[in-house]
Amino acid sequence: MSEGWINEQLVARGIQDPRVLDAMRRVPRELFVPEASQALAYADRALPIDCGQTISQPFMVAVMTEALMLEGGELVLEIGTGSGYQTAILAELAGRVISIERRPELADAARTTLASLGYENVEIVIGDGTLGLAARAPFDRILVTAGAPRVPPALGEQLSPRRGRMVIPIGSHLQQWLTIVVRDGDHVSESMREACVFVPLQGQDGWPD
Repeated sequence: MSEGWINEQLVARGIQDPRVLDAMRRVPRELFVPEASQALAYADRALPIDCGQTISQPFMVAVMTEALMLEGGELVLEIGTGSGYQTAILAELAGRVISIERRPELADAARTTLASLGYENVEIVIGDGTLGLAARAPFDRILVTAGAPRVPPALGEQLSPRRGRMVIPIGSHLQQWLTIVVRDGDHVSESMREACVFVPLQGQDGWPD
């Protein structure tokens, strides 16, 4: 794929982190979309995948990744593996990525794709992402790739108290706001950014099935 989409979709709209841009260049997005949609892999839009889920538009992937402020070496928890595309971007930039997916068929497909690309710092777990993964906490970064009505309490508790950072879409079924949660000791701050629309975060502390 030519460099054009990086400049037009990402750089022109404010993505500046060179590590994020390089990761977006390296990961072959077309391998994470259904074969029938591969011609649209780099289009400026979300695309449907199996199980009624989507792969986020490239710009939103870049926005969320940049907002995590990854420096390398972090332990990242991703909620919602989906196709595994966002997982691959995180794996390019962090020390280790643990990704939770509710749907076994999506988890299996993502594992296969990620393994074929040689990612060894990724682990995919099947479970309820709204509960996080307490046995592996604390996490330096948490990325939630589905829209939540609020920050699930378990995720807040599992965020590292040493400037841990979470990026999560919060709002209604119809629209959310990208929300940045920062934990510093017992102090937790939240700030809202871009409006966005994600599939609902389902689980015990999310939206009902």
